[in-house]
Amino acid sequence: QLQGPEEAKAFVSTFLKRSMPKMKDEAIQDMLTRKAVVLEHYSKKKKKGKRKKTKGFTAKERRELRLFEIEPEQRRYALFLPLHELWKQYIRDLCYGLKPDAQPQMVQGKLLKADLHGAIVTVTKSKCPSYVGITGIILQEMKHVFKIITKEDKLKVVPKLNNVFSLEIDGFISYIYGSKFQYRASERSAKKFKLKGTIDL
Repeated sequence: QLQGPEEAKAFVSTFLKRSMPKMKDEAIQDMLTRKAVVLEHYSKKKKKGKRKKTKGFTAKERRELRLFEIEPEQRRYALFLPLHELWKQYIRDLCYGLKPDAQPQMVQGKLLKADLHGAIVTVTKSKCPSYVGITGIILQEMKHVFKIITKEDKLKVVPKLNNVFSLEIDGFISYIYGSKFQYRASERSAKKFKLKGTIDL
């Protein structure tokens, strides 16, 4: 049943007297006249618990667990050819299709920031002659080295320092000067590289 205005007013007045016993009747009537009612109730602030940060492995622990080691039975060139095909498609998409009229500087700039896992590279110059001619698929890129699997199914660890690498895709040949390339793959994506004509080893 719906209550009339007088019953509703009496109910609200009684409710306010019970809720705020210290308040005088005049003050309550004033509040009702202005139609602004604030109950004396304070919510307790919830204490925020400290979030536990997930602790990752240290560099020593990663080495001990051999997380980045490639097992000998998996060191086969043919096993990583599909990875190379995926990488080529990734670069084509990154460089808007690698059309013949694409600007070499644009392609070079994209390659410098691209993920190189799966790329086929060749050591073209080196201060250590034994590195020159090594060709293979990049399996791992670290800050200072490339781990490359060759067609002879040999895993080579080639330092970036003092080495120049060539990379070819769809007729575009790019040169990577390892001494200026000593960054992790994640760091390179935000790095601004300056394109230079010649750089000494």
